[in-house]
Amino acid sequence: MPRCRGGGDRRVVYRTARVGLRVTAGQRRRCFGLLVSAADVWSCVLDLARWRHQDRLPPLAGYQQLCRELAAAGPGTFGELDSVGARSVLRRYSDAWFAAAKRRKGGESAARYPRRKRRLLPVRYYHGTFTLDGRRLRLPVARGCPPLWVRLDRDVPYPAGQVRSVTLISEGGRLYVEVTAEVPVATYSSGKQPDPARVAGVDLGIIHPFAVAGPDGHGLVVLGRAIRAETRLHLSDTKQRAKATARRSPPPGRARSRRWNKTRARQRAREAAHRRRVRQAQHEAAAEVVGWCLAHRVGTLKIGDPRGVLAVRAGRRHNKRVRDWRIGHLISCLTGKAEQAAIVTMLVDERGTSSTCPHCRKRVPKPAGRAFRCRHCGFAGHRDLVGGANIASRVPGGGSMGAGPGNRFPDQITHRRAGNHLPDVSPARRDPRRRPHHGDAGGSFGRPRPAPPDVGTSLANRPQRDARITQLHPATRANAG
Repeated sequence: MPRCRGGGDRRVVYRTARVGLRVTAGQRRRCFGLLVSAADVWSCVLDLARWRHQDRLPPLAGYQQLCRELAAAGPGTFGELDSVGARSVLRRYSDAWFAAAKRRKGGESAARYPRRKRRLLPVRYYHGTFTLDGRRLRLPVARGCPPLWVRLDRDVPYPAGQVRSVTLISEGGRLYVEVTAEVPVATYSSGKQPDPARVAGVDLGIIHPFAVAGPDGHGLVVLGRAIRAETRLHLSDTKQRAKATARRSPPPGRARSRRWNKTRARQRAREAAHRRRVRQAQHEAAAEVVGWCLAHRVGTLKIGDPRGVLAVRAGRRHNKRVRDWRIGHLISCLTGKAEQAAIVTMLVDERGTSSTCPHCRKRVPKPAGRAFRCRHCGFAGHRDLVGGANIASRVPGGGSMGAGPGNRFPDQITHRRAGNHLPDVSPARRDPRRRPHHGDAGGSFGRPRPAPPDVGTSLANRPQRDARITQLHPATRANAG
């Protein structure tokens, strides 16, 4: 939600970018030491909560109360971790505890208080406690320890004056810094700003992450088959890797060998790379939607919220497919970029939108494919765009249609593709996890090439055509003949 800074009309939003670190062996050891010390603070808080529960004492979850306990522990208790980093851990615990208490008070019995210990925990440093100089970052450490300077692997995408906090994290054995900045909301000249009266409905999906039905008969479909292929190939690769390493896995209770630790490190690196690929592709898809909305001056985005399907048990395969969808991250990507572009977003109930005709408003059986056809009025169109057109007429807080007719079905559809950075999407490289789609089983000939153009139908040009075909690959030669 955009906020006003300094009591004026300047609205800002908070954005976070993840930047990798280029560190030496000593810097890497010290950074991981900070993450381990933060996990020790978390474990101490959990132990304190358990002791107080056993002694039938009231819980100690307030941030100020936890800070007093930290001050009583004295300096140097948690290695090089200073009080600023330790207080960020206490803030994380306090927020998690009160969030769980609020959910349990609301009747959600499945909510659990934080009780799990961790080996590594992110450490956050707020504005004024760190120094950012270009690609060099100084992280605060405990008094008496040498200063810790690290180098970033790329420039921070925000001006240094807008950065408000940095968070040291580890994913897949690699070190990162999440830089949070205070970015002002975009401003436009007169007549160019998004119009709140122009509404667009967004239907979320797996094959098409975003299907947008906008005003004036314009629509946008973002293709996400590359994201789905990445998920499926990663799942297949994970199964094969687990099957190959099952014999080398240590029995329960036996210490792990160095060879097994290296295997686990490679697995964690693959998992982290897969998450980065999918996360980047979803950001690209959301950027396409926001850019299209700005081009058509759309000021209000109604997003269908399908998170209710997460609680539906539809079988092992479909549950896995829905979990890999990452609906929450998809919604957060779109809402964050829309807020920065001064576009209002709202979540509405999307139940029944893909099985309701946008012309006659009658329910029809939900089609299995992408083609929607109404048996009452004969309307036919793209199923996801049908859902987007119906979502545009919904109101937040209820599943009933609004009073207005909503947007008509788009007749001018723009197609975009998300995940151009994924393997096998760019023609420069091919994903090695894919099986050969043509040719012998021993290898793949690469991307299929089209048949050569015919140089003419006369007999005089026939030798030239035959000479060019003989220079092609055998598989292409057979198609050309």
